[in-house]
Amino acid sequence: MRTDDRDNRQEEAEMPRLVKGGKWVYGWVVISTERKMPIPLEAWQEYGFQADIQVLFLRGSRRSGGFGISTPERIADAFGQLEMGTRVLGQARLDRDGSVILPPGIEAKPGDRLLAVRGSRLALGFVARGPIYKEATKHPELVELS
Repeated sequence: MRTDDRDNRQEEAEMPRLVKGGKWVYGWVVISTERKMPIPLEAWQEYGFQADIQVLFLRGSRRSGGFGISTPERIADAFGQLEMGTRVLGQARLDRDGSVILPPGIEAKPGDRLLAVRGSRLALGFVARGPIYKEATKHPELVELS
């Protein structure tokens, strides 16, 4: 049985809310030159991610852009196979170091800075623009993973 390298990472800061009643955020993630994206440890644990499992990349909202990631099981339970097919942008496997390489269908490039948010119980959100993104730029205390 393999161990998960995520267990060896230092604990990250507690997840804040940017505004009263707003979404919880995990912090910033930066896309590497290899299109690799780190996943905050707290999100990894909360969404039940494990090394070497497949995740699906789902469309983000028009307002916030970006995308969400989740396991096929979580999404199928919520939407069913037919509706799930219209929401999926791509798929990839989670790496042992707590990251994922973005599939070709994801519109993110090296150096892009995305805000990791608790999107729903179904998917971890990565926001690329919009009001929550703008508000987050005013919070230098947010963790940044690269």
